[in-house]
Amino acid sequence: MSTGVTRWDRNLGRSTVTHTIVFDFDGTLALGRGPLLAYARCVSELVADGASIDIGAALTEAIEQFECGEGDYRDAYDAVRQASLLLDVDEATLSRGYMASRELLAGPQAPVIAPRGIREFLEGLPSDVMLTLVTNAPNIRITEALQALDVDDLFSERVYSARKPAGLEEVIGKALKRGPVLSVGDIFEYDLAPAIELGAQTALVGDASGKYTDRVTMHGATLADLYSAITSWAANPAVSPTVPTGTRTNNERHN
Repeated sequence: MSTGVTRWDRNLGRSTVTHTIVFDFDGTLALGRGPLLAYARCVSELVADGASIDIGAALTEAIEQFECGEGDYRDAYDAVRQASLLLDVDEATLSRGYMASRELLAGPQAPVIAPRGIREFLEGLPSDVMLTLVTNAPNIRITEALQALDVDDLFSERVYSARKPAGLEEVIGKALKRGPVLSVGDIFEYDLAPAIELGAQTALVGDASGKYTDRVTMHGATLADLYSAITSWAANPAVSPTVPTGTRTNNERHN
């Protein structure tokens, strides 16, 4: 866990009830194909000598399938993993490839893209809202990625290698003792389900299949689509969110 000087630190103690927003990282805050293609490339480089087919092309195709809503994949990283396993790439090689790709994160070989207007949105939230980052990714170049996204100074708490979904429960549980909690992520089972079980609110990003949209508090195609809804939730002292007319919302969220 790592903390920095943040908007929350400057307002510490000014509110007895604190709203906490828990953000996932990959696929929620950090967008773009860069890290995914780096993962596919690093895996393919490890097995290229003995491969009879173009591993890199096959893994890139799996990413494209996920983006088109095809295949039974949890996310694009899972698409790379499943496609690799079908090509007889072992778990140890996958792990090595993934770790090698994280060393490239936010660099020219694995660029990240920020959600539209993310800094303005976060800075516009009430000053006593606590922003927390929880990711299953290791603490490798996450700071550099957050700097590239221009939000590095806005998070009060960061939890790496979180082992979600189970690892999210402790974070959500502690935050609920301070006040209302909204968990935001792109994977229902990992980012939202534990929060729902604990009584927190949820915001689902993506899910073109619509499989989970009736179980979350709010959902949108992108994080930017949810800015108004999240801002309304953060400004409301009640646990239940108040959301602008026209925003797709439900009474519950998560996996």
